[in-house]
Amino acid sequence: MHFKNIYLRSFRLFLFPLAYLYGLIIYLRNLLYDRDIIGAVTFNLPIICVGNLSVGGTGKSPMVEYLSNLLKKEYAIATLSRGYKRRTSGYVLANDRSTAIEIGDEPMQFHLSHPDIAVAVGEQRIEAIPQLLYDRPETQLIILDDAFQHREINPGFNIILTEYANLYSRDFYLPTGDLRDQKSSAKRAHIIVVTKCPAIVTEHERFTIMRELNPLPGQEIFFTTIEYNTPYHIVTKEKRSLSKEEEVLLVCGIANPEPLTQYIHETTKTYDALFYSDHHIFSIDDLGDIKERLDRIHDDHKTILTTEKDAVRLIKFSDKIKDLPFFVLPITIRFLFGQEQKFTDLIRNYPNEFYGKKEQ
Repeated sequence: MHFKNIYLRSFRLFLFPLAYLYGLIIYLRNLLYDRDIIGAVTFNLPIICVGNLSVGGTGKSPMVEYLSNLLKKEYAIATLSRGYKRRTSGYVLANDRSTAIEIGDEPMQFHLSHPDIAVAVGEQRIEAIPQLLYDRPETQLIILDDAFQHREINPGFNIILTEYANLYSRDFYLPTGDLRDQKSSAKRAHIIVVTKCPAIVTEHERFTIMRELNPLPGQEIFFTTIEYNTPYHIVTKEKRSLSKEEEVLLVCGIANPEPLTQYIHETTKTYDALFYSDHHIFSIDDLGDIKERLDRIHDDHKTILTTEKDAVRLIKFSDKIKDLPFFVLPITIRFLFGQEQKFTDLIRNYPNEFYGKKEQ
């Protein structure tokens, strides 16, 4: 469980009765689905669901990015997510005029990176999928982002992510812990990915975690780490590497910035930080705070650094930040223990087998 400090931890433990009640409700809901008292809908095309059992950042967006890059050359792909903290409701299909306010920061980031892929948002996935297929009838595969708990849809392939520093096996229900689903729901996953691992994980640690997660026969467990790439300017896209001479002002609103701050600490001379809530909508006052904090750094080698997710919420100030040393730090995922080929084979086999059976 992620506890910011001892006071928050004490407060969350005090809410244990609510957590127990929440867990009971989740158990009963899952029981209704498991016994087919409430039915789930199966769509006639491959659907890959990327989700988790807890709240907070487990790395779903980089995984969706990875899957899309892997499959888009072979299939016409669409992604569907809730569009968290957008200021619209209902189904929306991204277009050339879309903004992060309209579709959410993560879908907007993905839309900008992959204009060739249909990106849609909708709280009710069961209603959004038919509309998406109507709008984009050429779609051959849908990636559902953060939909593991939405059991009214029966995906053909489930991937759940759990963070190395906060494994679901060690967690408890909200609001005492971070779990929003039963630990036993992991049995519905085809693949479990332990994300945000240190760059080096020993074989002993690997097998200890695997024993703890206790996969079912046929379930595969993979381990990934975050890989940081060369920063690029938020407006001009100019690339510039970080160095040990650099003083950095980190501006971010993400669920768990700890891996990022650790990387900056190891890569640069020193850093200051402005932390915001996850999916924070930046205001002109926030921009003023950023500029003021940057002015306090009395060094020729200074950089504002932000995440790709935050960048799509800051780009609206492009005229005001184009002349600032304002850079975006892109990330990718890297598989540990030489597991990447095995993972890609499993992913590719799913739609290949689906369409192979259809052609017979």
